[in-house]
Amino acid sequence: VGGTWAGCSEGLAHPHTGEIRPITFDHAVAEDRDDVVLVHLGHRLVQMCQRLLRAEVWTSGAQSNLARVTARIAHGDALSAPAVVVHARILVLGGNDYRLHEEIIAVGGTLEGGRFRRLNVGQTAAAIDAETDEAATEKFQESFRELWPKIEGSVRDALEARMKERAKGLERKIADRAAKDVDRMRAVMNELAASIRIQLDAKAPDQLDLWKNDEIEQRERNRESLEARLKAIPAEIEREAAEMSRRYANPTPRVFPVSTTFLVPESMSR
Repeated sequence: VGGTWAGCSEGLAHPHTGEIRPITFDHAVAEDRDDVVLVHLGHRLVQMCQRLLRAEVWTSGAQSNLARVTARIAHGDALSAPAVVVHARILVLGGNDYRLHEEIIAVGGTLEGGRFRRLNVGQTAAAIDAETDEAATEKFQESFRELWPKIEGSVRDALEARMKERAKGLERKIADRAAKDVDRMRAVMNELAASIRIQLDAKAPDQLDLWKNDEIEQRERNRESLEARLKAIPAEIEREAAEMSRRYANPTPRVFPVSTTFLVPESMSR
């Protein structure tokens, strides 16, 4: 691997054989093993992959290398009829378009009689877990292509509803985070004020009369500067608190569809 991806392979080579090892995010899998590498979400390889995925998600048309629609077989009994699952990126913005939250959500529904019937969150998760790598037959793929124009509106409505539900569920979390940020800022600024007071209350150095005039003048300037900084802190705290409140005000959710997956129950694929 060369170019900008060269650094991603650092640490992946086995120290003795030099073979590139697979990665895992599971501590239990990596425990007492040297044939896999435990990585975290901040690892360079993960960061590069996320950057590439984001770029592909926002690229449209023939320029995109990311397949956004697929049809797969679903194993087990999670589904009794064909279904569709749409993954989307939800973005919650506050004041001045400050990003408050971002995640991937999914909405699913069964396809019976040419109609879309929305699944609940648990059912959608079960449908996603049932997806396999096996592609649906061309016959099913063609039927989904013909069906999509008829259900697209219902799917978009379901996605919009799921976005609003998730945003509603995030309101308290965002409000709590706003309050914690303000409290944290106040604590930091009050610690600064306390530190300045300690310096101002400190006993004057011994034999100050032996100092040079420019040294005494500099000390006085430093003291005046500290006094001015201390005096400005209360107003600065209020300004920062107001700015944070504006940043978290009126959280507005937006949704961006990422991919569509049609699922065919294993029992119907035979």
